[in-house]
Amino acid sequence: MIRTNLSIHEAAVVSAICFGLFIVWSTQAVLSGFPEARFSDSGDAWMALVEAVLAASALLYLRARNFDVWSLYPQPDLRGTLFGLGLFVAAWLAGIIATAPFMSPGGPSQVTEFSFSGVSIASTVLFAMANGAFEEVFLLGVLVRGLRAYGLSIAIGFPLLVRLLYHLYQGPLGAVWVLAFGLTFTLFYIRSSRLWPAVFAHTLWDIVPVVLAGG
Repeated sequence: MIRTNLSIHEAAVVSAICFGLFIVWSTQAVLSGFPEARFSDSGDAWMALVEAVLAASALLYLRARNFDVWSLYPQPDLRGTLFGLGLFVAAWLAGIIATAPFMSPGGPSQVTEFSFSGVSIASTVLFAMANGAFEEVFLLGVLVRGLRAYGLSIAIGFPLLVRLLYHLYQGPLGAVWVLAFGLTFTLFYIRSSRLWPAVFAHTLWDIVPVVLAGG
């Protein structure tokens, strides 16, 4: 019988498959004192390949558990794209508001620097499309939806914790921003049950900083 719910065990397995490696790398960055995060065309291609392999592995696992994997297609359309643009702006504003109290001499001192030197726009766009779909399909379409039977606190909290853990490399201030960004996405998805706006908004989030940095 095809289903859309997950057990806690299944949610943990999917999280480990999709994000376990990134959580390990993020933890290593924290222990190393938040080194500069450097991006390159070859790095973007490698990360997109890694995510494709992990996504395929997770989908095979979910299919074996009779999860409705076909419903995970984001279904792009114009209306959803416009909603995605609005979601991107809303999440950006939420990040600004959430980090504002810490933007002072007494706030977190360790914030990861990002280097986009030499990264092409074409590479950035291709990676952003892959990464946006990978993260939001599995965080929202699988984990948030799959854990709804356990109540909103679990359905919101568990995926948000996973999102935070693999973004720890961004530093304390980045972690606050990620929480605000992720919560905005999650609340939108719970209300709308639509994946494409979140995927598109995340894709923009991966592109805009590179463009602003002159990448």
